[in-house]
Amino acid sequence: MYYSKFCTFHDTYENRIIYNMKQIVKWGLIIFWGLIGIFLCAVLLNSYRFRRPSYLSAQEKLVVSGYVPHIIVRELLGASVPILQLLPPGTEPHSFEPTPGALVQLKNATAFVYVSDELEPWAADLAKAAGSRTRVLQLAALVSSSSSQDPHIWMDLGKMQTLFAQTAEFLCEIYPKDCEKIRHNRDKSIKQIEQLKREFADTLTTCKYNKVIHIGHLAFKNLLTPYGIDLISLSGTSHEGEHSVKKMVQIIGLVQTYHIPAIFTEETLSARLAQSVVDETGVEIVKLYPIEYVSKQDFDHQVSYIDLMHRNLESLKRGLQCPA
Repeated sequence: MYYSKFCTFHDTYENRIIYNMKQIVKWGLIIFWGLIGIFLCAVLLNSYRFRRPSYLSAQEKLVVSGYVPHIIVRELLGASVPILQLLPPGTEPHSFEPTPGALVQLKNATAFVYVSDELEPWAADLAKAAGSRTRVLQLAALVSSSSSQDPHIWMDLGKMQTLFAQTAEFLCEIYPKDCEKIRHNRDKSIKQIEQLKREFADTLTTCKYNKVIHIGHLAFKNLLTPYGIDLISLSGTSHEGEHSVKKMVQIIGLVQTYHIPAIFTEETLSARLAQSVVDETGVEIVKLYPIEYVSKQDFDHQVSYIDLMHRNLESLKRGLQCPA
């Protein structure tokens, strides 16, 4: 009988230990999965917190199509307002296709600045879909121009001064607290361009040659025409036209007829076409900078309009053999 009671007690004690162990495991698992759930919620909330500003902070951003409006806005505003450029560095702007994310950024931006409907049809489409709070500025609308003229308005130094002046007033309406700084930078930029005009006039009116053979698109007519320099380009106002054999033969013939010492190309273009002219004529290749798109290196260093135009002046001086 004593043995029976002992066995009953032992079995009960053992069952209680097993029960307690099961409870410990049960609650341990509950606590474990609870902590896992809290951790996952924290990760998701943290991820949301870091993703969300890309849309909310866009309200503080000024969106631009490419490097020309980027230069103007940046040199007027300085670093006080974040600028988002839609066109990636080194990308040809005429046929660029923006991502759907560009429209999201644009709808929440303070403003959208682009060059023109003609040069950037994709930007014109985006402008139509901009949010009601987004102010839109088309630079070409600020200067007198017609479809028959060269649409590369920033290559006209006088028009570039107007673009700085008018864009400054546009920005003053959006950022009134920064208006004094904006107008100061406007005056500084206009003065720098005025000096640049004198440098181009002094240099390009004394060159030995007056023909620029450009293995690129028709981007420099506004710059060269005032100084009596003829521009002959392989393409039209964009790179979309086909480079025909007939056109290449004509260019090679002009180089040989006028004994032209150099041909011009663009920094981001393939050297293949220019090299084919060199192979036939032995001329030198000189780079020009259209500014509407720049290399990633120049973009990262935020090279200014004045710096890029000085590069163009030095290239023209070299290729046209202008006196130092």
